[in-house]
Amino acid sequence: MGAAQGRTQSAEEMIAEARKAFFVMFGFMAVIWIIQIVNWAGNYRLDQEYGLIPLRVGRLPEILTSPFLHFSWQHIEGNSGPLFVFGFLAAYRGVIRFLWLTLLVALTSGFAVWFFQGTDTLGVGASGLIFGYFGYVVLRGIFDRHLIDTLIGVVMAASFAYLVTIALPGTPGVSWLAHLGGLVGGMAGAWLLRDRRPKPVAAAPEPAGSLPAQQSPGPGPVDPGRSDLHKELGDLGLL
Repeated sequence: MGAAQGRTQSAEEMIAEARKAFFVMFGFMAVIWIIQIVNWAGNYRLDQEYGLIPLRVGRLPEILTSPFLHFSWQHIEGNSGPLFVFGFLAAYRGVIRFLWLTLLVALTSGFAVWFFQGTDTLGVGASGLIFGYFGYVVLRGIFDRHLIDTLIGVVMAASFAYLVTIALPGTPGVSWLAHLGGLVGGMAGAWLLRDRRPKPVAAAPEPAGSLPAQQSPGPGPVDPGRSDLHKELGDLGLL
């Protein structure tokens, strides 16, 4: 009876986090598409003003703005599906953790382009974030030691292994440095943002025939409400 109730609560919490992740990604996509409409209406002037130009110190802030811009409707359409899917999978275990991951991936992807790409190029697009979320989703379950997330990572790795080839040099017209930088950032984020809560340790079985050990009275019964609060904060990435 008690075990069944615990499983129901965990499922409800997971559904609640998935709902938050859905609305976060829906809002994220809405912002990107609104910016695209404004950019298109202005003959893509935002790309020139807020796109990333390598090795220009004055354009370093564009590391944080360039992922929201795209060169064309085909560009944003190609990024939207993978961005939503991988973003949702990265966010459903905690929105705050997802926001930190997004910042980390934007920095690693942007700096890879800023340091190593040719100075005669202009970089925009959310593909660096896509690769970062992909790397995070693939490794998160291993570092968190969570079976469901590990299975999701295996399925994603098997289904989208071809993405790794786009993170290598040789694809014309594609900033493979942005992809590789994002992938490295996502993989690093899986480790840096891993669940650090201590795992419960099973008590050693007592020898047969031995008397039960005397237990000293503890400070009092554990407050289940506080335990649930700690778990919720942990799922949100605040612990």
